[in-house]
Amino acid sequence: MASTAAAASSQGCISWALRQRGLGGGGARAVPVLPRRRFCVSAAAGAGFDNENRRYVIVGGGNAAGYAARTFVEHGMADGRLCIVSKEAYPPYERPALTKGYLFPPDKKPARLPGFHTCVGSGGQRQTAEWYKENGIEVLYEDPVVAFDGKTHTLKTSSGKILKYGSLIISTGCEASRLPAKIGGNLPGVHYIRDVADADSLVSSLGKAKKIVVIGGGYIGMEVAAAACGWNLDTTIIFPEDHIMPRLFTPSLAKKYEELYQQNGVKFIKGALIDKLEAGSDGRVSSAVLEDGSVVEADTVIVGIGARPVIGPFEAVGVNTKVGGIELQVDSLFRTSIPGIFAIGDVAAFPLKMYDRMTRVEHVDHARKSAHHCVEALLTSHTKPYDYLPYFYSRVFEYEGSSRKIWWQFYGDNVGETIEVGSFEPKIATFWIDSDSRLKGVFLESGSSEEFSLLPQLAKSQPVVDKAKLKSATSVEDALEIARSSLHSGSSV
Repeated sequence: MASTAAAASSQGCISWALRQRGLGGGGARAVPVLPRRRFCVSAAAGAGFDNENRRYVIVGGGNAAGYAARTFVEHGMADGRLCIVSKEAYPPYERPALTKGYLFPPDKKPARLPGFHTCVGSGGQRQTAEWYKENGIEVLYEDPVVAFDGKTHTLKTSSGKILKYGSLIISTGCEASRLPAKIGGNLPGVHYIRDVADADSLVSSLGKAKKIVVIGGGYIGMEVAAAACGWNLDTTIIFPEDHIMPRLFTPSLAKKYEELYQQNGVKFIKGALIDKLEAGSDGRVSSAVLEDGSVVEADTVIVGIGARPVIGPFEAVGVNTKVGGIELQVDSLFRTSIPGIFAIGDVAAFPLKMYDRMTRVEHVDHARKSAHHCVEALLTSHTKPYDYLPYFYSRVFEYEGSSRKIWWQFYGDNVGETIEVGSFEPKIATFWIDSDSRLKGVFLESGSSEEFSLLPQLAKSQPVVDKAKLKSATSVEDALEIARSSLHSGSSV
């Protein structure tokens, strides 16, 4: 852990940090809770704090917070003990729905709250505002934390509330990376997607749009562009790389997806950088100007160029700057360098046990699992290290009337030689094999539930596979059977 943070902890003196980077403002509104018994840490006795529930406090109201709350309830430790402090106007929800289903046209069955509150994404109960009240969980909405004092175990919110905590879980997630205002990043008609309000604003624009530009060829770009096809809009994706999804897709795999998007009318401009966004006479965005001087008309622009962890006032807890930005560093139980303070989800850099490296994962699967593991460690005696298997997926073109719905999954590590099997019709698989012939990662498009269930087994076991047989496989089914047989050869990790 960072020595400076440890030293600050030992001195018991972390001063008020009033930096608001990443946590934003907004009007404060505390949703009333049903009368409950007061459960306070002893240090809070007689003190004038603004939260009733003080034993455990979660800062952040995203996916991870919802799954953490469920784990507290499962252990009977939520009622009168747990407080969630959120900048959101709603209880925690399954954030991926915002780009996968929320953006569909009204006549094509778009996703809407309360349909996707946590924890429905993993088959659990839908945790609405009433669920939190019924379970005695205090939730402070639209009032993000802007400062914290480790010496007095207190937090300060944007509205000026002073909150007390016994144990603190930081679950502040990420914020969308933005284009600079000086090049038009804040023009009316330019959208970023991170919460329901963002998605509502974009839906309003899509309903009036004719030509849209999507900046970025990653997850957000691909999912938004697919949704835009449901609106029958003139859609162009602009990105600086040679192909879409460059962090995961091979050029061959990317080409197949690009062809599918082109069949749906989407245009690609590759290897291009944005110079500026220009406004029309009405003040709204009217075009994107590229660095080579070319101009692409657009009345709506969606920016999907990545995200950055929301650290806010918590840098003193101990950060990691080597994984890809500034994130809170934790151990295998999600403990920071300061006793009693934890960090989970997107904001945490954690030890990836199976690959022996530090990493940070921006994905709903990790948000769910890190929340559960952290709370289990906090409430029980278990000390089993977090052993996460990287997992990514996407679902696109799922709106009603789509000619083809797409759903792919990837497990493991995309390192080594790649072997691609099958065409895009009806399915395709890609295997990543290291120099020792061990399978490190596997990707599957349009698989059956049984086939998808095989992927984590393969990626976790990392079996030695016969590359020659895999290359000669005539179908995805044959290739998966070859990989499956390697699990029983006694050469797995």
